[in-house]
Amino acid sequence: MTVENGERRTGSRVLAVLPYAVMAVVAAVDLTAGPGVGFLPLVSLGPAFAGLVGGWRRTAVVGLTASVLCVGLGFYDGLFDSRRGLTALLSVAGVTAAGLVAAVMRQRREAELASVRSIAEVAQRVLLRPVPRGAGPLRIGVSYTSAVAEARIGGDLYEVVTSPAGVRIIVGDVQGKGLEAVESAAVVLGAFREAAHDEPDLPAVGERVERALNRHLSGERFVTAVLAEIGDGPQATLLNFGHPAPLLVRPDGTVTFAAPPERALPLGLTLHGAAAPAPYEVPFTPGDQLLFYTDGVTEARDAADRFYPLDERAAALLKDPDPEAALRAVREDLVEHVEGPLHDDAAMLLVRYRERRLSAQ
Repeated sequence: MTVENGERRTGSRVLAVLPYAVMAVVAAVDLTAGPGVGFLPLVSLGPAFAGLVGGWRRTAVVGLTASVLCVGLGFYDGLFDSRRGLTALLSVAGVTAAGLVAAVMRQRREAELASVRSIAEVAQRVLLRPVPRGAGPLRIGVSYTSAVAEARIGGDLYEVVTSPAGVRIIVGDVQGKGLEAVESAAVVLGAFREAAHDEPDLPAVGERVERALNRHLSGERFVTAVLAEIGDGPQATLLNFGHPAPLLVRPDGTVTFAAPPERALPLGLTLHGAAAPAPYEVPFTPGDQLLFYTDGVTEARDAADRFYPLDERAAALLKDPDPEAALRAVREDLVEHVEGPLHDDAAMLLVRYRERRLSAQ
């Protein structure tokens, strides 16, 4: 991040100096080559570059500088004895006017884009609220990367709710992208947040989310999701609606997929007559970790078109005691694997069952 910031600052300095450097080069060439070559109109390149990269005030200053330089060189070369001097001066004035218009329009677009980004960030915080860092014996970390970098919002979803039955979790992925995907994610999360508090078991939570989503969706749209309930027992209950199976990471580094006994359809497709998924249990004891993720993680490819081997890299989660830091290391490894921006939203939610400390007798 420090290197990237340094590169941005260097680039900004270069762009700030560029208009003046161009005018200085044109002036030097004009003085060296003489008036017969006709380089003087190229002074207008200064305000042209300024209009592309600077504000309207800076463009006006550069345009004024170019005009003064044009007049000075024009008199020095004796060009105002003919129309050549006036033509060069009009060229500078015209390019400066065009640069001012371009700078004003660009600044307006940048202000609009900043407003859209701000609204998207607020919507993201409302949609994907910060999850609790801890709940009873559990420690939780989240990593989310949107493929739409400018909007910073996408179709992946997650939530953690502490209910009377235990900690209930959902991680899902909405089919498609854009505002429709965000709306579907909001429906799923809103229904889950209410149902997680009210319903007695995980299948009832899933049915309620399914009903809410069916009222919202149309056509063949769907949402893959995995729900989890972690109570006081030595196991976690999972309910998988066509979502990639979570990874179970043992303290000794063993990594296994917590896959359902039978694969079920995603949320939103029960109208096709398929049976609802059955809940299943996986051992989850102190020292274990459950990693929930979306397919934007496992389907990320490198330059050789190889998928990201999350199951091979998940053992790295044992290296850092902080779940957030552990996920950050996996995310950095994912970006390094892709060697560029991700092409799909990527969400990861890590749940750790920490060791219980015995109280002093």
